[in-house]
Amino acid sequence: MELEKLIISEQDYARLSKLRDSEILEDELSRAVLVPSDQVPANVVKMYSRVTYVDESNGATRDVDLVYPEEADSSAGKISVLSPVGSALLGLEVGQTIEWLFPNHQSRLLRVINVMHTT
Repeated sequence: MELEKLIISEQDYARLSKLRDSEILEDELSRAVLVPSDQVPANVVKMYSRVTYVDESNGATRDVDLVYPEEADSSAGKISVLSPVGSALLGLEVGQTIEWLFPNHQSRLLRVINVMHTT
């Protein structure tokens, strides 16, 4: 099954491409369709987005801010783009789902419910 393309701003791509700590992120970036920052649709997860998603495996809903690794603070709901959830959400549209293997080797299906761009 071919994975869907992800919409990522040229600005985010340039900065994310320098984060070579994550093979998962590199795989995600290889599927990217690059667009100017001001042309990323409002319903697409980009860096600094406030994202509401549901874990279809257990029905849990969570609100997170997608940030760069140095800004991550799980107690404040700020998740790193290098985390499994962060890299899974990047570039998804509202309503889109992705199946993702987490560090505990459990597969989960995440669905984006809402996106707010904070910057």
